[in-house]
Amino acid sequence: LKYLVMAGMLDRSAINPFDSQEARPYKDNPEITAMTNLVAAFHNNEIEQFESILRRNEGNIMNDEFVKSHIADLLRTIRTQVLQSVIAPYTRMTLKFLAESLNNISVADVESILVTLILDGKLDGRIDQVRGILIQNCGAQASGADMSKTDLGWGNSSVEAQNCAAVDKLTAALDQLTRNVTSVGGRGSGKQDILLA
Repeated sequence: LKYLVMAGMLDRSAINPFDSQEARPYKDNPEITAMTNLVAAFHNNEIEQFESILRRNEGNIMNDEFVKSHIADLLRTIRTQVLQSVIAPYTRMTLKFLAESLNNISVADVESILVTLILDGKLDGRIDQVRGILIQNCGAQASGADMSKTDLGWGNSSVEAQNCAAVDKLTAALDQLTRNVTSVGGRGSGKQDILLA
């Protein structure tokens, strides 16, 4: 039963194996209770609770070599799910903010997950490593296929396409203004500070 639960989470299945009649008698078993709580946190994208359950029930969960060997994959899967939901409403955000959103993992781990999402076509954007920010392409709808701006309807007169084009134009103008101001202000001090909100 534990293996079925683990496989379901790794496969991102929405089916809860504990909903079946055959599994109900085992719900009171400490190992199964820990897995039930883990599944609930996994399906609700509650990264803090998920990691807390892993720490509290380390003996019940980690005693099994099969489960132990897949915990890293499971953590990456839930972090990916949570990351996708966190970045959905934004076009720009700092990698540090994303790391904090994923229960304070390292920025390098966040960057690794983002790179995988970009390469898999699940995220249309880029990572600015110098400034430490993720920049999503406005209006992108990742479907796993390679998309261009014309594929997304940027050439038509839809309100969304016009808004995205305006936001992109404004962003480019603000980037240029920031570069101009920091190059003028940085001449005497030798330092350039860029503040991202």
